[in-house]
Amino acid sequence: MVGTTASHRRSGAAATIVALVTAIALLSGAPVAIAAPDAPDEGGNESLRDVLEAASKGHIEAKAKLDNSKKRQRELTEQYGKLQQRLAELTTEVGVMAAESYRVGRLTSVTMLLNSASPEAMLQRAAGLEVMAQREGRNLRALAEAHEQSARAKAAIDNEVREQEKQVAIMARKKQDAERALAAVGGQATGGFVSANSPAAKAAPRNSDGSWPSESCSVDDPTTSGCITPRTLHAMNEAKLVGFTRYTSCFRSGGGGEHPKGRACDFSAEAGGFAERDATGGDRTYGNNLAAFYVRNADRLGVLYVIWFRQIWMPGTGWRSYSGGGSPAGDHTNHVHLSVV
Repeated sequence: MVGTTASHRRSGAAATIVALVTAIALLSGAPVAIAAPDAPDEGGNESLRDVLEAASKGHIEAKAKLDNSKKRQRELTEQYGKLQQRLAELTTEVGVMAAESYRVGRLTSVTMLLNSASPEAMLQRAAGLEVMAQREGRNLRALAEAHEQSARAKAAIDNEVREQEKQVAIMARKKQDAERALAAVGGQATGGFVSANSPAAKAAPRNSDGSWPSESCSVDDPTTSGCITPRTLHAMNEAKLVGFTRYTSCFRSGGGGEHPKGRACDFSAEAGGFAERDATGGDRTYGNNLAAFYVRNADRLGVLYVIWFRQIWMPGTGWRSYSGGGSPAGDHTNHVHLSVV
């Protein structure tokens, strides 16, 4: 009885402290961000998460640059083809003029004017010579300009090819970084969770060059009293639109990873919340389908990585085995973890 009373006193004191801290924060205007009381402890190794985040982010950035370079190369190749066609047309026209000059003995302007039968004819010939000179000058200038443009387009295409080779090499290095880090903790390639029937999500906004805009923890997190990035909110809402509406928690003020940055969400496999047990039956199927949804839409939503049921997916490596310490929360067997770039 005495122990129970003491316990109640400690609980009451703790509640009072929390209330005082909250009140002070509210009065000072500081944001209050309290994680859901049953939010899972992610477990795992913080240094491993840092390596995986850097590798995945580097892969995504390189992939965006690669895709943008390929787009520019296609545009430049189309432009180069048109320039080559124009170059051929101008070369033909200049060739015709050269042949005509050779055929008539390349008459000079003075000779043509002196051979005029009358002053009127002389004026007509003078006007004709001016027109011919203008036409020849335009064609020769256009031919020279087409040559220059064609050379510039070819050089630009070559630059894009070198840029693509550079980005492919970066992607390969980032993949190796992630694979080495995972191999150190026993991570091996797995079949993972993939479904061709996963619905397509609406793409999140990108920059004009295809890169992801920098975002801060700037919008209200509907799952906690904290904040998340607009891209995180978009990814969560896209999942809800196709039926993944079970309990979710995103922002957490403590710990490492992306939760404190507003760039991660945990999706409970069970409808009621994060239970300390492995998901089974329909709950596990729910998790499988949600993980597959984010993998299929990774490029549309800016997915950094997905963790579910002792496996992690990243855009550079695909699905690999993952151990978070043995608990349902750490091994992610009771929730799907999503991180976005």
